[in-house]
Amino acid sequence: MAALSFEWRSSHLSIPAVADTTKRAHNAHRSRLAPSTATMVLSVPAYFRSMSTPTSSAPPAPRAPMLSTAEALATLLGAVAPVTDTESLPTLDALNRVLAAEVVSPLDVPPMNTSAMDGYAVRIADLSHGDRRLPVSQRIPAGHAPGPLAAGTAARIFTGATVPPGADAIVMQEQTEVAGDEVTILHAPKAGEWITMQGADIRSGAAILPVGTRLTPQALGLAASVGCAALTVVRRVKVAVFFTGDELTMPGEPLKPGAIYNSNRFTLRGLLEKLGCEVTDYGIVPDQLDATRATLREAAQAHDLILTCGGVSVGEEDHVKPAVEAEGRLSMWQIAMKPGKPLAFGAVRRAGAGGAAGGSAETFFIGLPGNPVSTFVTFLLFVRPFVLRLAGVRTVAPRALSLRADFSQHKGDRRNEFLRARVNPAGGLDLFPNQSSAVLTSTVWGDGLIDNPPNHAISAGETVRFIPFSELLN
Repeated sequence: MAALSFEWRSSHLSIPAVADTTKRAHNAHRSRLAPSTATMVLSVPAYFRSMSTPTSSAPPAPRAPMLSTAEALATLLGAVAPVTDTESLPTLDALNRVLAAEVVSPLDVPPMNTSAMDGYAVRIADLSHGDRRLPVSQRIPAGHAPGPLAAGTAARIFTGATVPPGADAIVMQEQTEVAGDEVTILHAPKAGEWITMQGADIRSGAAILPVGTRLTPQALGLAASVGCAALTVVRRVKVAVFFTGDELTMPGEPLKPGAIYNSNRFTLRGLLEKLGCEVTDYGIVPDQLDATRATLREAAQAHDLILTCGGVSVGEEDHVKPAVEAEGRLSMWQIAMKPGKPLAFGAVRRAGAGGAAGGSAETFFIGLPGNPVSTFVTFLLFVRPFVLRLAGVRTVAPRALSLRADFSQHKGDRRNEFLRARVNPAGGLDLFPNQSSAVLTSTVWGDGLIDNPPNHAISAGETVRFIPFSELLN
């Protein structure tokens, strides 16, 4: 299998690595905002504000330019006010939570010199004469305090055990011969051989886990290695989801003519729960303006984010857009990407102070496109980093791989394409044959997304930027 090379940068979809870059992208949008920008949710850019229906004599308004994926992402992340509420959890229960206070080691690790091998602790000076046969004066298992090593003797020692005072090397047992209570050393060790010195891993006072760390199993092990029984973490991000459309049917119910099963409900809930969110599912809301507004008001009271998909067009039966505009504010974006061009971002007013967002007057709202692949891809590229940043995670960019394309795509799209592909046994990438935004099969068949820049045709053998699902689903 061909070697995989990590690529930490992106020329297409990217989260700016330098604060100034993010500020420039964010400020470029803020310069077009309405004057009211006091709240933490970004005001709507002027070219996305709702416009009155033109009279018959007025020329049609020019179509707003599409945002690049990088611009849209920078604007979303620039609007985030991370959750500040914290809680203390037992370290055993803190998996996947986000650290709210750095972990500082109160001790050296290891706290004493330890043996890295099963063998014999010796004084090198005792091995300088011709006879290297030494009496065994003590036996030291791990977890037991040894006595000083007497001159002219060796100590039987085991991996992880404390090196006795006076010993300056460990000889592994394979390099010895034992006869009764004596051991013959068959190797001339160097000072410090097979001894792990006190503090070799961690020094007392060292910060070992910074704020914003998402706690992996190995991070929990590291915290435990310095004696941390509990950790201070950010509370879970609270997300409300609901779905609109009289055509939506739940699996297990009869499928009426014109109806479809609500796959997006299962996809979005699974994605949010995988990120560690506390999810409230309001289910399928009737296609009625009053019902949609009531759901938004209720969801805004106790959540950091309201997430939905579909229903934000200008059709007579699409009530999410007017409902959000009535209960807060909404920006309708057109993003130069495929799949998933439309994205709605805004906020819903919260009645009274307090609530999930630590006293904020608004709850964020994101509306995703309704096609199942578009929902999936826009969640991974925009909602995932947004939720992680809400939770206080500092590094939210997925790592990408530079891999060989084992296919040709003779015509590029004018938009930034995210193509479903998978790694083949030869280490190259195969492309799913149907890249339609309605073909959810491609997301299960594939291993990740090829980030293909606008107007770029892919030739077999060229190197492309591949973002594995293992990164995007983490």
